Amino acid sequence: MRVDKFLWCIRYFKTRSIATNACKQGKVRLEEEILKPSKDVFPGDKLRVRKNQINYEIEILDLPKSRVGAKLVNLYVHDITPKEAFEKLDLLKYSKDYYRKKGTGRPTKKDRRDIDDWFENASDDVTDKPEKKDE
Repeated sequence: MRVDKFLWCIRYFKTRSIATNACKQGKVRLEEEILKPSKDVFPGDKLRVRKNQINYEIEILDLPKSRVGAKLVNLYVHDITPKEAFEKLDLLKYSKDYYRKKGTGRPTKKDRRDIDDWFENASDDVTDKPEKKDE
């Protein structure tokens, strides 16, 4: 079975074209070899799929005839992704400290004043140079 079709069948990607694009971008590997979308996969192969900043590692147990339900995915693949990969994703979420959520609109008047004050203070720091002592 083609690797792009397999990844779509086991619900790693929502559409087959997304799976194909992931293969073309080098996000799907078989033992460090970048796979083309048309490459055949077989039971026993171990794939590495990069998705959402996580390197998923899956072992193929069997090939499905068509797209399977979410509850049946475990019959066809065994997920051997290390737990550290998921912990890194959690750390990434916490490291992003945003003042405003994306898509909340233009800055308010107070936000604009704070931005202006910050730029004024930043430019003052640059212009304040240590004076040279004449000796």
